[in-house]
Amino acid sequence: MTQVVGTSTTEKFASQLKDFGINPSKIHRNLSVDEMVKLAVERKEGVINSTGSLSVNTGKYTGRSPDDRFIVYDDKTHDTIDWGKVNHQFPSGKFEKLLEKMKAFVENKELFVFDGFVGADKNNRLPIRVINDHVWQNLFARNLFIRPTQDELENHEPEFTVMCINDFEAVPSEDGTSSDVFILIDLTRKIVLIGGTQYAGEMKKSMFGVMNFILPDKGIFPMHCSANIGKDGDTALFFGLSGTGKTTLSADPNRQLIGDDEHGWSDDGTFNFEGGCYAKCINLSQEAEPEIWNAIKPGAVLENVVLNDNKPDYDDNTITENTRVAYPLDFIPGAVIPSVGGHPKVIVFLTADALGVLPPISRLTKEGAMFHFMSGYTSKLAGTERGIKEPKSVFSECFGAPFMPRPASVYAKLLGEKINKHNTVVYLVNTGWSGGPYGVGKRIKIKYSRAMVTAALTGALDIVKYEHNDLFNLDIPTEVPDVPSEVLDPKNTWIDKDAYDLSAKKLAQMFIENFKKFDDVNPEITQAGPKLPQ
Repeated sequence: MTQVVGTSTTEKFASQLKDFGINPSKIHRNLSVDEMVKLAVERKEGVINSTGSLSVNTGKYTGRSPDDRFIVYDDKTHDTIDWGKVNHQFPSGKFEKLLEKMKAFVENKELFVFDGFVGADKNNRLPIRVINDHVWQNLFARNLFIRPTQDELENHEPEFTVMCINDFEAVPSEDGTSSDVFILIDLTRKIVLIGGTQYAGEMKKSMFGVMNFILPDKGIFPMHCSANIGKDGDTALFFGLSGTGKTTLSADPNRQLIGDDEHGWSDDGTFNFEGGCYAKCINLSQEAEPEIWNAIKPGAVLENVVLNDNKPDYDDNTITENTRVAYPLDFIPGAVIPSVGGHPKVIVFLTADALGVLPPISRLTKEGAMFHFMSGYTSKLAGTERGIKEPKSVFSECFGAPFMPRPASVYAKLLGEKINKHNTVVYLVNTGWSGGPYGVGKRIKIKYSRAMVTAALTGALDIVKYEHNDLFNLDIPTEVPDVPSEVLDPKNTWIDKDAYDLSAKKLAQMFIENFKKFDDVNPEITQAGPKLPQ
């Protein structure tokens, strides 16, 4: 009989395990942070560093493995998923066989379970169960998902199960996977299977994808964004792919954090999907990012950060540039708990332009906002995925195509409806390069990006003059408090003006070519994008 540790509801819980079909020798359920850290050290899964946080290495895989992510193809998904390069099909029968192999693999082994929720809005949250063979991964799940009260735990009935077994590897020739790593999402069985990789971000992003599938049918707009709220109750959203600054720019000492990565926008307002943050640590400094710096303390998990004399070295990217820290939301002073907010007054689209030609901030029309949301332009930064060594220009619909199982038009329609209904103002902010492309120019200073975002949120940009950039079809403010005016026009920062013009036209052409795939879009949205000179 399975020994259950960490809960008084052993009979009900044991019955659920039996129904799921696993029989481990011992299960640790919803352990305390101290218990998990102690076990992680004892099991040599990690070490306590000088900050008191737990340091772990994820081994071979230090980023997501998008080519190893599949969604089960069946009657429920065949005409609702946007199948293609992002959402790969997986046979239902193959999933069933792999699930049975995983169940056999964990027979009589020691496992760790976290029961909790995805979604801070109690009317729209998803009860989940996360099963791990490594305790530090279960601590990650505890930090990132929403933790239940004792009453909620005793009555917990998971609707979705994530079975993440790091030590189990697939055999592609037998299992139908692309490699020994797999991330399989079955929306009918309501199970996620993860194996062969210790990169913990796969768990959180898998459940993000699940929510992105479920919520549109409820009229709720799921978003790859961070969110915060001002002293006057004004909510702001920050869209952007990994490395564009969502976490950094939403962690504002003058505003309360709702969440740093995944949210929903319902008729009642915005709500966080998560109970924690998963922040990048590369080149982290106390001066530039004090909230994240101070959150690295006992209870946090540091991923792949080099230790020198047991002290984290955030400037050392020997292991990967995708160094991370996972911590509960309440590690950020003044974070909103429960993490819900109102309808956003301001939306910020973040892009990290490695070509160095987009302005650092511009105001978008309603149609322009729709164009740039559907385009989702940025540069994929080093380390966020396997094989990315230097920035690469990409278009990722909805600023999160890897996590959006439905067609982009489904999400774009929801965004348009929300913007129209709540008169939300949208800005495009480039946190990428200035003065030249990657390798020549320099990344725009965080303090400038912060100043621009602050100006947008406080209304300072409502009263300044704008100049129109004809090529990109953008309105650029002529002044922003605490930002040198010459920085606002990217061409001014380039020594070689002709080189700028060539690169700018190149990017404008990329926007135009990319948008041609949306053949059923209102012409006003298409016309709001870049325009090449005739």
